[in-house]
Amino acid sequence: MLYYFNQTQALGFTTTLKAFLYGLRLDAAFAGYLAVIPFLLIIFSTFVRNTIIAAIIKWYSIGVIIFITLLLLIDAGLYQAWGVRLDTSLLPYLNTPELMIASASTFQLISGLVGWLVISLIFIRIFNKFFLKNLKKIKSSSWLEVPFFLLLTAALIIPIRGGFQTIPVNQSNVYFSNKMFANHAAINFVWNFFNTLTHKTDGKNPYVYFDDKTASDIINKTRNKLLTPDIDSVLTVKKPNILLILWESLPAKIVGSLGGEPDVTPNLNRLSKEGILFTNFYANGDRTDKGIPAILSGYYPQPIKRIMRMPNKTRSLPMLPKKMEDLGYETWFYYGGDLNFGNMNTYLRNAGIKNFVDGSNFDKKDWNSKWGAYDDVFMKRLSKDLNANKKEPFFKIALTLTSHEPYEIKGEYVFGDDTHDNMFRSAHHYTDDVIGNFIENAKKQEWYKNTLIVIMADHGHSSPKHEGPYFSPKKFQIPMLWLGGAVNTTIKEIATFSSQVDFSYTLLDLLSGDNSDFVFGKNIFNDNKKQYAHYIFNKGYGTLSENGFYVYDYTSKKPIINTGITNDLDSLGKAITQESYEDFLNRK
Repeated sequence: MLYYFNQTQALGFTTTLKAFLYGLRLDAAFAGYLAVIPFLLIIFSTFVRNTIIAAIIKWYSIGVIIFITLLLLIDAGLYQAWGVRLDTSLLPYLNTPELMIASASTFQLISGLVGWLVISLIFIRIFNKFFLKNLKKIKSSSWLEVPFFLLLTAALIIPIRGGFQTIPVNQSNVYFSNKMFANHAAINFVWNFFNTLTHKTDGKNPYVYFDDKTASDIINKTRNKLLTPDIDSVLTVKKPNILLILWESLPAKIVGSLGGEPDVTPNLNRLSKEGILFTNFYANGDRTDKGIPAILSGYYPQPIKRIMRMPNKTRSLPMLPKKMEDLGYETWFYYGGDLNFGNMNTYLRNAGIKNFVDGSNFDKKDWNSKWGAYDDVFMKRLSKDLNANKKEPFFKIALTLTSHEPYEIKGEYVFGDDTHDNMFRSAHHYTDDVIGNFIENAKKQEWYKNTLIVIMADHGHSSPKHEGPYFSPKKFQIPMLWLGGAVNTTIKEIATFSSQVDFSYTLLDLLSGDNSDFVFGKNIFNDNKKQYAHYIFNKGYGTLSENGFYVYDYTSKKPIINTGITNDLDSLGKAITQESYEDFLNRK
């Protein structure tokens, strides 16, 4: 609450106080867990010298202080980007620590290490001053005292369980406010981390709300009306080249042509008038490793798990690149960084992509200090390869990276670098300039007239800060723009509600390909009023249509947003979350 003091101030005194009061149950539960070892050690003082027992408790306590302080800083740092308290979402990133560290600036790393040292030393000093003198009072005692201390240790089950109620204490017990920041502040972050660590999926679906048939019927009742297009002649070429540019972390709220801030992406705003702009398009998740399977496999993310990191499951997914190869396309993937991040390399090879350009193809002098090649260098390489390409049709995917944290760019920070949000804006302004130059060069090339260029964000972002709940649709709305000589320019805007999982289904339909395996997708060019978008976040989902927004949190078991006519959206959202997670569990 100190680290995010502006959000704490917005809560007011009463709500802030309640966060501490409601949070006491989880604090007591975690304190109970911590106390088990010292309590047991006191029992052993009957048989072991008290100096040994005191030394063990001392070093146990110091170790706990150092470890909790580390988790404290990680939790505070990640909350801005993830919007949830520390949980097992962190663990997959430990496989590639160098790339995890790349998300932080050098200043953040140094200040974090200094903070870890200083805070640890302060609390070790407090421990030594107030508790160490009490440890010296431990004396060898009679074995007759052992049963009493065993009973006392066993009594720790009361705070650990949160009381005498039937169901042990959990996150729902500390949720008390309609302001999610207050609820999150009430959670004991260390308890939360170990709770999620010890409650891994047991093969059961925790999101079951209906029986299987009812869930399928709810989805199909709506989806079956949305599978065929109502717009003819979207493309002017029967089998065009496809260039998919995935723009790292670009939310609609900084894209002027979508009603966002007017000056951050001037080139994208201008290009939006030259192609087909999709004005109600949404990301299905909030990370790259959720966005890519949504785009290329038409597959919803899971609330906690990431299927892209599970090769045993991804190999059975429908894959757009394989379908494109069946249609005679040559497949390529371009990325200026390390393809091993998030197990992306394995997923893309399972997807059937044959040709790759990654960070190893760029000189280290052209890298920023963290992620990989600067976007201008990366896009120039893509442009060079396209201009030299002789084989058509091609399907090329390019994922940018410079607009990823820590936002290290070339040249001027147009919006300044004084705040996180301004660095975010400046990084996207830089990438916008790069993509604008790329498109202008492409228009002069022979391949352009036979090409569909799709510009799409891989996911939205919490920056810049928006009004309303953290997981509101504002975080997930993203741009998608279709350009190129193969696009029918008489179509200017598509306002139907759609999302990334619809992309593969729609594209294959336009190319007369087989899209039957993409069972969660629908046709973006169907203008039925039942069109919807559905996104997933940690322990919740959002479902929206032109009739309203419904955002639901599984922890509090309450809607975060319920705006407009949402009866159908409520049941549809629960059914999609249930069925998509069941599909995830069943994949081997």
